[in-house]
Amino acid sequence: MSGQARPVGTPHIGAAPGDVAPLVLMPGDPRRARRIAETFLEDARQVTDVRGVLGYAGTRQGVPMFALASGMGIPSMSIYATELFRTYGVRRIVRVSTAGAIPRSVSLRDVVIASAADAAELEPAAVHTGPVFSSDHFYLDRPALFDALERRGTLAVEMEAAGLYAVACAEDRERDFDRALRIAAAALLSDV
Repeated sequence: MSGQARPVGTPHIGAAPGDVAPLVLMPGDPRRARRIAETFLEDARQVTDVRGVLGYAGTRQGVPMFALASGMGIPSMSIYATELFRTYGVRRIVRVSTAGAIPRSVSLRDVVIASAADAAELEPAAVHTGPVFSSDHFYLDRPALFDALERRGTLAVEMEAAGLYAVACAEDRERDFDRALRIAAAALLSDV
């Protein structure tokens, strides 16, 4: 096979190594990755579109950032997070996604920060910090489960944070709990 160019990237991410910044903003939806690139990043350029999952390199106030969709659910999130950590040397992934509120104190369009994150640029109605519940069942209808989660202080249900945290720990990106808290999963609640 001499003479053939070696493929760039991984089986799921086609970006060149220098295109991916140490800080990744990761929504699930490729259209949301494009919107982040168009409205948040400066000088953004698309650098991958493998399997329709869009990724953009750019900066924000001089800080290099990469926006990449992950698809839906823990399995997809785990694939992309593993490849970003292992192949591209990513240090931090910030999950930017939708979630469903559990307690009435968390309202539509509030921001839920799973464990911790810097939300200095956000101006939501309210910011809540605490545990979230990851589930692969988007339309789960189990009131008793949600009542139990609310009693334990769980703020929202979403589909990816547990997978992201597990991969970050397995890849030794965060060596202790305090540092692990810095890998944030932020969710902008929607009425979907």
